[in-house]
Amino acid sequence: MFKFIREEINAIKERDPAARSGFEIFFMYQGFHAVCWYKLSHWLYVHKRFTLARYISQCARFWTGIEIHPGAKIGRGLFIDHGMGVVIGETTEIGDNCTIYQGVTLGGTGKDVGKRHPTIGNNVLIGSGAKVLGPFRVGDNSKIAANAVVLTEIPDNSTCVGVPARVVKINNEKIKPCQDLDQIHIPDPVSMELCRLRAQLERLEKKIDQGEEKKENENI
Repeated sequence: MFKFIREEINAIKERDPAARSGFEIFFMYQGFHAVCWYKLSHWLYVHKRFTLARYISQCARFWTGIEIHPGAKIGRGLFIDHGMGVVIGETTEIGDNCTIYQGVTLGGTGKDVGKRHPTIGNNVLIGSGAKVLGPFRVGDNSKIAANAVVLTEIPDNSTCVGVPARVVKINNEKIKPCQDLDQIHIPDPVSMELCRLRAQLERLEKKIDQGEEKKENENI
């Protein structure tokens, strides 16, 4: 337990320039408190004390504003910065040395049973307000921008942005939009709707022009 506390405090000190001392982190960082309470609730969950585990997790949610289901699996060195509004679902798996900012949701998309929450790789950064929804994997060393909505798998060493989130960099190299769509295997519904509206507008303009031309010919 003491080794775990020391590792968590060191991880926060390395990544948070505002952290002045281990004493400050131990007593004042709600992200650290939430992870400590999670460790206890997860131990109870693994030993089938489900009700007590959920009670402890809900108490931690009340005091920290961070909800971590006791069934989630979390690696070492998780840093939840600020943390208010963070939600981590039951079948979520988080690797080592990840950073999560306030307002992040690692959730599911419906009433599916079994694995329904994301798997987060090692050294992943998830920006404030981002939503990662579904039973897919976010690759190692990836970055998810603030307020992005991730609905499909993200490869290793990627940067993704937008709603729905699209991969814009792999290994710090920009990729073309067509490659971007191929990477995530889904079209961009916003772009599709804009294209549809543009095509419809062009048809209407053409009809108006034809009508005006017809009237001019009739007047002649």
